[in-house]
Amino acid sequence: MLKAIIIDDEPDCVRLLALQLKMYCKEVDVVASCTESVEGLEKIRTYQPDIVFLDIEMPVMNGFQLLEKLSNIDFSLVFVTAYDEFAVKAFRFNAMDYLLKPIDGKELKRVVEKASQSRPRVQQIQSVKQQLQNSDKQWPEKIALPYQNGVVFTEISKVLYCMAESNYTRFFISDGQQYLVSKTLGDIQEILEERNFLRVHRQYLVNLDQIRKYVRGDGNYIEMTNDVMIPVARNRKEKLIEKFGWL
Repeated sequence: MLKAIIIDDEPDCVRLLALQLKMYCKEVDVVASCTESVEGLEKIRTYQPDIVFLDIEMPVMNGFQLLEKLSNIDFSLVFVTAYDEFAVKAFRFNAMDYLLKPIDGKELKRVVEKASQSRPRVQQIQSVKQQLQNSDKQWPEKIALPYQNGVVFTEISKVLYCMAESNYTRFFISDGQQYLVSKTLGDIQEILEERNFLRVHRQYLVNLDQIRKYVRGDGNYIEMTNDVMIPVARNRKEKLIEKFGWL
């Protein structure tokens, strides 16, 4: 069983999440719950949970301030929030697990399965915090890529293209590195589509700044700056034209 703690300043949210965990996640045992961040900090130290469901906006200490009080985060972490679309993308850019209120049971089950297999890095948490506190709501320059040995932060501008591999996505970086991430290409597209990336084929998402050449004909394709040729689907050609305006 996974020992879980729920920390949220809304009592109804605490009760509902505990009930949903009992219904959808039989492997989770809620050993403690609280509506005050100070008490939540003590519960974490006392119970040493496997997973913590943490609200962000709370009085006295918010979720980030609570985490900063801990010398070591040796548990899985799921942020529970009612934040907006910008916040959702901040979580995704930094590969952090989150749930949006009101919580969907199937999504809860998926997130618990995923979160139980990883531990957050301090850099991930700090990056999310900085982005949510940024009044200009600017997108980050780096993206967190969780892979087999941990999490690597890479500059978005250095991502050449992404290739679908079943339910995974392989990132190709300008320095020659490759990272296989446990997200679908559709998920990645949703994160990067506002950062000058375009889905040119069902299997490829490319960085438009890293395109060197476009070749017309029966086999429409683009040549990337690392000399790799990537096909352009017929139904994506017009979108490419729209982006560049020169084809």
